[in-house]
Amino acid sequence: MLEYKVKDLNLVHTWTIARSSSNVKHNVFTRITKNGITGIGEAAPNARYNETTESTIDVIEKAKPLIEKFDLWNFVDLGYEIQNLCEEQTAAKCSIDLAIMDWVAKSLHVPLYKYYGLDKSKAPITSFSIGIDTPDVMQQKIREADEYPVLKIKLGKDNDEEIMTAVRAVTDKVLRIDANEGWTNKEDALEKIKWLEKMNVEFVEQPMPSHMLDETRWLRERANIPIIADEAVKSAADIPKLAEAYDGINIKLMKSGGIQEAMRMIWMARSLGMKIMLGCMVESSCAISAAAHITPLADYADLDGNLLISNDPFSSVKVVKGKMILPDKTGLGLEGEF
Repeated sequence: MLEYKVKDLNLVHTWTIARSSSNVKHNVFTRITKNGITGIGEAAPNARYNETTESTIDVIEKAKPLIEKFDLWNFVDLGYEIQNLCEEQTAAKCSIDLAIMDWVAKSLHVPLYKYYGLDKSKAPITSFSIGIDTPDVMQQKIREADEYPVLKIKLGKDNDEEIMTAVRAVTDKVLRIDANEGWTNKEDALEKIKWLEKMNVEFVEQPMPSHMLDETRWLRERANIPIIADEAVKSAADIPKLAEAYDGINIKLMKSGGIQEAMRMIWMARSLGMKIMLGCMVESSCAISAAAHITPLADYADLDGNLLISNDPFSSVKVVKGKMILPDKTGLGLEGEF
């Protein structure tokens, strides 16, 4: 049986990136129950990928006959059937995939990371994201994030230099920069990156729009810090063409359509010598924990979506001074009410 429920996730601060702002996210949670075992998943619809709460629910409804028809132990074939339900709408597909994989690991009485043969002690430190705001407010957000050793700073507006000057006035921590496709001129983007190279920046994520692959390749040839793809990559099929323009990829379960495709992306990127980051949208501990279970395979983590909300309906993975502590409970290790 496949069920769903919409939950409003309230942000602690207004969440602003280069293209949008929000105070609340309407995420869709799924629950699959078979043989007395329940798996739970989550969708975080994103307007950047033409997703809404309604479009997400529509895909979940379409998947109900598949869940009734398939043996969940045939989750690979089932996963492909779900991916083929429609074009795009990967957040909805992710929610179903997470519920299936939670069910599988629970049925085997192991945490998901053990199912994949991973060492939980290798889960990396997660960065903590500071959304775009006035310089004073961003400084206050940085003070509130004192326990996190690595910060992700959102840029991509006209006042990037003002923001970075304010940031560096209050912290000397390692920074990761995310422009969210905000820089549209390659010469300007290079000038910004050359400036950032002097500011203890670990890498720059998606500096230019995803379709500007030639311009990003030009930029990478001249930059001295890694460039990571985010909006430019959704599935394993996207990765080969990105290898000459980016040093690594940001895998988000909401973009990939779930854990099964995320694992295929990891192996594809590794085969091309690319770095791996596991990232997120604004999500509860449900989806964040799902991604955390496979972070021992990653170089970087940016799994702080649950830390940005005030009413997380679940708990699972813990974060201690940035270090992610994976749960020993079965499946995703979730505690909380569906």
